[in-house]
Amino acid sequence: MLSDREIIEGCLKHSRKAQQLLYDKYSRFLLGICLRYASDRAEAEDILQDVFVRVFFNIDEYSGTGSFAGWLRKVAVNTAITNYHRTMKHRYHVDIDEYKSMETGSVSFEEDLFSADELGRVLNELPPGYKMVFNLYAIEGYKHREIAEMMKIDVNTSKSQYSRARAMLREKLSHLRDLRKSYQADSNNEDGE
Repeated sequence: MLSDREIIEGCLKHSRKAQQLLYDKYSRFLLGICLRYASDRAEAEDILQDVFVRVFFNIDEYSGTGSFAGWLRKVAVNTAITNYHRTMKHRYHVDIDEYKSMETGSVSFEEDLFSADELGRVLNELPPGYKMVFNLYAIEGYKHREIAEMMKIDVNTSKSQYSRARAMLREKLSHLRDLRKSYQADSNNEDGE
């Protein structure tokens, strides 16, 4: 197996073998990032394809300092943001003021074990802007100022969308927890009959 440095050098020479090695090594990692920003797997795969096109055409921009995986992550996030802007005009638009941001109290979900699929499904139910800001802030670690610049929105809009995304997530996870309790109670009643 070639090192990242050797793969990068091959990609700089437009070696198909090096490009394939890079794809094989990082496609799953990058698809995971794309899935967080896409509305479905097909869209995530389209974003992933764009990510690799950008990587192959701009690999000379990787300075060699810092982690290569970190550079790839940044390319993936920026590509997802570009995709969001490009496709936003085709998505159903919901006015942010239509959502009432209500915290569901101080319920802690730490004791609840939600599967990755359940959490992913709940995240995908968020409106696109909320989902994008939540991912950038909570998962990628960007500051609201950086998010505002990337998404071409006001800093306060970023903060508001993050807050509302958290409230919606709390509400959806609370509902999911209640459904589980109801299901468990029904199962216990059936077993007791």
